[in-house]
This record gives sequence, C-alpha cells and structure tokens, in this order.
Amino acid sequence: MECANHKAPNEFILSGFPYPQGFKVPLLLFSIMFALTLCGNSLIILAVIINLQLHKPMYWFLCHLSILDMIFSAVVVPKVIAGSSSRGKIISFPGCITQVFFLNIVGYAECFLFTVMAYDRFLAICKPLHYGNIMGWKLCLIFSLATIIGGCLHATFQTSLTFYLSYGENNHIDYVFCDVPPVLKLACSDIHFKELIIIIDMGFITMTCFLLILTSYVYIFTAILKISSSEGWHKAFSTCSAHLTVVCLFFLPVFYHYLRPVSQESMDSVLSMFYTIITPLLNPLIYSLRNKEIKTALLKLWHWNPD
Repeated sequence: MECANHKAPNEFILSGFPYPQGFKVPLLLFSIMFALTLCGNSLIILAVIINLQLHKPMYWFLCHLSILDMIFSAVVVPKVIAGSSSRGKIISFPGCITQVFFLNIVGYAECFLFTVMAYDRFLAICKPLHYGNIMGWKLCLIFSLATIIGGCLHATFQTSLTFYLSYGENNHIDYVFCDVPPVLKLACSDIHFKELIIIIDMGFITMTCFLLILTSYVYIFTAILKISSSEGWHKAFSTCSAHLTVVCLFFLPVFYHYLRPVSQESMDSVLSMFYTIITPLLNPLIYSLRNKEIKTALLKLWHWNPD
C-alpha cells in the first residue's frame, strides 16, 4: 500500500471484538474475571508475605509472577470491557503505543521469569546440597531485575520498530487491543523487512526460553525417576507440575499467535484473550491446587487449621 498521508492517525479503532456492540454479557463476565484475577494473585502474594515458611526463592518468583499477571490483566482487560460500547473501541495513538509497550514488557518479563523458575526447580531437585549456596536472595533479586530489564529492552525495540513506520488513513485494528502484529498490518509503508526482524526477535526469545525450560525439565524428570521413595517422588513432582502447567498455558498460545507472518491469516481475538485474560486468572488457581504449602498458607489467611 502506498502512503497517501505520512501523518500518524490521532486514534485507532479496535474492531476485533468477538461480540456485538452493546452486548452486556462480556462486560459483566470480563469484569468478574478481572476482579478474580486481582484477588487471586493478591492472595498468593499476601500468603507468601505472611507465612514465614514460604520465604523461599521459589515463592519469591511466584510473587513476581503474580505481580506480572495482575499488570498483564490490567493492561488489557479494562479496554476489552470498554469495547462493549462504540466509544470504548477507540484508543488514542499515544494510548496504543503505551499499551503495546507495557504488553511487551510484561510478556517478555514473564517469558524470562518462567525460565528462571525452571532453573530454580532444576537446582532444588538436581543439586539440592548446593541449592542454598547458589540460589541466595541476592541472586533472586538479580534474576527478578534482569527479567524486568530484559522485558523493557525488548519492549522498547518492538515498540519503536512498530511505530516508526508510516500509517495512512486506515485506523481500524482488527484486534481487541493494540499489539505489534495487528498494528503492523495498518502500516502503509513496506513492512516485510521489519516484520521479519520482529518475528526473528520474538521467535529467538520465546524459543530460547522454551528450550531452556525444556532442558531443565529433562534433567528434573531424570532426577525424579532416580528417587526411590514414593513420598519423595510425589513431593518433587508436585513442586514442578504447577510451573509446567502454567508454562504450557503461556507458551502454546504465544507460539501460535506470534510466530506467523503478519501478512498471513489475521489473529484470532479469542485466543489472544486466552493468554492475556484467562491465563492470569488460572495461574493462582493452578498453584493453589497443585502446591500443598500454598494451600496451607491460604487456609491460614482465613484462620483455618490446615490439619
């Protein structure tokens, strides 16, 4: 498409909502899900802070994940809720840039954090005698800061590359929120080279993190199989199953969404809402059901006797 007007549009219209305008059921449903996401992740953070037995690196990273999940949901859900009205579908150009930037910060930070959490489980199960010396609080803080800094760097790169392009009269984004692939489709200048760079960057980061996680779990499961007692086997497996579940919920939709050329089939808005809305809602529930220490801590919050 040739650029008829190099001036950036003042606003974008989000037209990818999978429900009709004025339909109030999604408004109520997403509002409830948003509230449950904030409450569930807040309870995880509160349980870890109050319970001294959970002052461990594993739960430090879990708190970090809960914070990122709340931010992830807060960046997307309010605009999805507002999309039930015609005015709510409009987002300003600076607002679109801001949403893309923070969405990428949190997305990349979670990708890095899942990798760090897998490494933490690898040390705990495969090198238990050295775990305390290696995974100290200083290293935990370094890892946490590194995930945020890494997310900021890649978000800056993706956002600047996307909005440096020229945009014409078409300002309808066929999506439920502003993200790199659907925004790129509106560019009136040639996007093929920058599209390739973005896909390579996304693919390299996600595939590298996923392969590192997969490698960690190969060693973990090999070590678990060598455990003789059934109690020890069950305890080791239970500490990993929750993390492995949320990793699959995060990476599988991301692989499907982002590792395809933008010029091909348009993105599925329903699937995009899965990893931005459903996954942050499910993560606290998964960790609560699969981790006995978390369940005990949550019960203590309500002054129940876990025994």
